[in-house]
Amino acid sequence: MKLKVCGMRSSKNIINLARIMPDYMGFIFWENSKRFVSNLTPDLGEPVKKVGVFVNASLEYIKECIEAHKLKAVQLHGNESPEQCGELGEVDVEVIKTFAVHREFDFSEIAVYESVCDYFLFDTKGELRGGNGLHFDWTILKDYPSKKPFFLSGGIGPNDCVAIASIIKLNLPLYAIDVNSKFEIEPGFKNIQSIKEFRSKLNNEISG
Repeated sequence: MKLKVCGMRSSKNIINLARIMPDYMGFIFWENSKRFVSNLTPDLGEPVKKVGVFVNASLEYIKECIEAHKLKAVQLHGNESPEQCGELGEVDVEVIKTFAVHREFDFSEIAVYESVCDYFLFDTKGELRGGNGLHFDWTILKDYPSKKPFFLSGGIGPNDCVAIASIIKLNLPLYAIDVNSKFEIEPGFKNIQSIKEFRSKLNNEISG
């Protein structure tokens, strides 16, 4: 199971987190976020993939950030169309399309994105474009109609390992767990020890 830690800002915290090698580390390039990244981010080394999180951004801005921050993946967290996702096909990055999920979420809307994205990400629909600290009803994932691998996000915390393991047992293409606010000391600054313990506990639950 892959792990993505999102919403990083502090250079020292970023470097310390990179030492425990999460699979993905997310940086938010949306000015309305309290985790918005305005400075250059440090090099993480090859094992950790940098993800840029964007909300209805222009292709030019996304490309600028890919170049400046050496991004390996782009997460589109707004109302981006399949055509806009497809435009990133000319750039050598993984494309992750986010969907805000609520109880009445209709999975049929993901179909038009199948051919233009590498992964989907399911987050909780809330007041903010992510970082709401809330779960959606994970039981609706049993109706997931696709074979496209996906990230699970939305208020995931240290005590969710058993629930995540139960989702895995549904034989879904769950690719990665995306954590953010529940592991923060303050917005953009993560408790690395807590993340280490979570990953260990989750791996134990999955293997058990």
